[in-house]
Amino acid sequence: MILVFGGNGQLGRELVRTCAVRGIPLVALSHAEANIADEEAVRTAINLQKPSVIVNAAAYTKVDAAETEAEAARRGNEIGPAVLAMVSAAADLPLIHLSTDYVFDGSKKGPYLEDDPIAPINAYGRTKAAGERAVRATARMHVILRTSWVYGEFGQNFLKTILKLAADRDELRVVSDQYGCPTSTADLAAAILAIAPRLATNGDVWGTYHFAGSGATTWHGFADRIVAAQAPLTGRMPRVTAIPTRDFPTAARRPTNSVLDCNKFAGVFGFGGRPWTEETDRITRDLIGLKERHVA
Repeated sequence: MILVFGGNGQLGRELVRTCAVRGIPLVALSHAEANIADEEAVRTAINLQKPSVIVNAAAYTKVDAAETEAEAARRGNEIGPAVLAMVSAAADLPLIHLSTDYVFDGSKKGPYLEDDPIAPINAYGRTKAAGERAVRATARMHVILRTSWVYGEFGQNFLKTILKLAADRDELRVVSDQYGCPTSTADLAAAILAIAPRLATNGDVWGTYHFAGSGATTWHGFADRIVAAQAPLTGRMPRVTAIPTRDFPTAARRPTNSVLDCNKFAGVFGFGGRPWTEETDRITRDLIGLKERHVA
């Protein structure tokens, strides 16, 4: 059985849905049910559920707010993973921990490999890097899975924001000089479910991996694809105007390059992300279909 912490987030909810379809036993706990920074709550949950694998899908993900909400970001991204690692190690259980492309500074020319030096440039990235270090230091049986630009049907994400803006505005101004790999929660959930059986049988696959959707783009390219996918369904076709990062100031700096090399993951687990363009089109259609059915 898989025990997921952060079960009410966009990835946690996707894991619940995917496992229900596949008939895989899974229990997903929300922050209210088990705060990962609370050692007693984590230990109680593990003792009660008796999982074979633990997944940490819980995190503080408000990148800009992390610049001023330092303690909340640290509890979610550093202290929580440290607690999970300690308790899972004491229970002799494997841990899958989700991390981020934002541990890199974005200066590399080309996709990032797992062993490239990390150098986060914002508070969110620094707390996620600290969480990685805590997991490595405490839990021998761990997989750290770095991913990027996550989107899907659940929660709040870039794709859903663009759909909302496209319904109301005639022009969207989107940054075109930051590069990354959009990753659907459906693909990310499938990747985790490719890892879990190997860990439950003590497969020697421990370590850090990158997993993301296939192909790279900019935020502008991502938004342009979303708008194009929704246009035949809504009749809305706002302009998507490319702008430089300097014209869209944010509290937190973003890496210019967040592209991840995922060949190591594919070689070990035999699974790769689908083209981000295809997943973007599919999820856009699904979300609009859900909205139309809700209105009807």
